[in-house]
Amino acid sequence: MPTYTVTNSNFNLSSKQQKNLAEGITKVHNVVTGANTYFAQVIFNKTKKNNHFMGGKKVKEPSMFLLGQIRAGRSKEVKDKLISDLKDVMVKNSKLDETQIWVYINDLPPSQMIEYGAVLPESGKESEWFTNLSPKLKKKLSAIEN
Repeated sequence: MPTYTVTNSNFNLSSKQQKNLAEGITKVHNVVTGANTYFAQVIFNKTKKNNHFMGGKKVKEPSMFLLGQIRAGRSKEVKDKLISDLKDVMVKNSKLDETQIWVYINDLPPSQMIEYGAVLPESGKESEWFTNLSPKLKKKLSAIEN
């Protein structure tokens, strides 16, 4: 956790843009929340042509949406900074205007999520959680983190 899903509509993202977005989203989440980078995953989707509507009308201009599912327990200030910094990453790496960017964050209780085969820790308890993992998984996650 977190899982960020980026959906682009009416334009294409290059592989380089996807890489830069994934790196930027991961860095923002790490810096703002303090969560390890190995928790962050970014998934890209593109809407099919003519599959985006707003107010019942077909949208023709480029748009990009970021839906982040994060562990609950963070302050309003942290979440405000998170969505603002994520918006900035989206604008910078897509070249879209900020009026074409949507960012949503959903809080989920950590006890209702499993990653790497283990129920996730409360925010701030990552070190304790990591200590209880198998040596093989610790090695894998340490490689992702570095």
